[in-house]
Amino acid sequence: MIYCANPKAQFLSYKNKIISKIIAVLNSGKYIVGKELCLLEKEFAKYIGTKYAIGVANGTDAIEIALRSLNIGYGDEVITVSHTAVATVAAIELVGAKAVLVDVEKEYFTLDFKLLKKALTKKTKAIIPVHLYGQSANMDEIKKFSKLHNLYIIEDASQAHGASFKNKMLGSIGQIGCFSCYPTKNLGALGDAGLITTNNYKLYSKIKTLRQYGWKVRNKSELPGRNSRLDEIQAAILRIKLKNLDKDNKKRILISSLYSNALSKKYIIPKPRINSKSVFHLYVIRVRDRKKIINFLKSKNIFPDIHYPIPVHMQPAYKKRLRIVGQMTNTKLLSKEILSLPIYPELSIHNVKRIINLLLKYK
Repeated sequence: MIYCANPKAQFLSYKNKIISKIIAVLNSGKYIVGKELCLLEKEFAKYIGTKYAIGVANGTDAIEIALRSLNIGYGDEVITVSHTAVATVAAIELVGAKAVLVDVEKEYFTLDFKLLKKALTKKTKAIIPVHLYGQSANMDEIKKFSKLHNLYIIEDASQAHGASFKNKMLGSIGQIGCFSCYPTKNLGALGDAGLITTNNYKLYSKIKTLRQYGWKVRNKSELPGRNSRLDEIQAAILRIKLKNLDKDNKKRILISSLYSNALSKKYIIPKPRINSKSVFHLYVIRVRDRKKIINFLKSKNIFPDIHYPIPVHMQPAYKKRLRIVGQMTNTKLLSKEILSLPIYPELSIHNVKRIINLLLKYK
């Protein structure tokens, strides 16, 4: 069977190193906020090109803590997209702020900067562009708008570890970058994990304080913080995978090029943004008879997926409760047509070609 993502296959490819490192951590007796986390934070900051990185429990916490560090909360508004994982909006609501949702660009599936002016109010404090599927949002235009209106940029780079825009790593362009390290991500742990990046020392210091009960020194809460620590075992696993991230991303890019070259005449394939490098966390095509294609592929033991079938503003928990800017035309269209094909570093070229041949044969 060929799955859309296969974190077990990646574990097996690094199995000996991972098991050896887990045993070393267990023998160390230090399991929370220790040497492995400290080293991961330094190595990840260097990789992204920021001064600082902070490990947290997951990607949702990363966005929530980022918002708290900027004093965004009740009465404030944050602009983002509806075509994203629910986590982006959930994090905004967790701090008491209101998510204002805009449509995405039809070609790139990322935030349509032309709608920012319509979304802006006196309550707007920040923009969260989502670098969806491993592709950058238009950061030049978003930065220009945010500077003009004195807004913060928090990059949701949860699907974009190693991607770049104009040779700058995503997660290093806004005031704060947020990453999920869920097992299926380009840089994935073997459990929940997250990372936050910034170049601002004050934000770095505050984020570190917020992630652990508001402590600057143990047992003394300077701020009303929370518990969102990245444990030593997950940090150690991420350090192993970080060393191999560029190599693994090259495999994703190779698979994506095989898909694009073969499928471009029959299907609507991803359009690459000029001056940016996608790392293809997902390879998403658009099809008109999605259900039939899914059933066809499943009959051949190939299991694609949909990211995401229900836009956030149409989810039962959020329907008619969030402020929507415009008609969400592209978001609605994409939710009906998108299909995520299998892509991960361990997927063999033989199986990629098998998927391609089946899609080309499908009538």
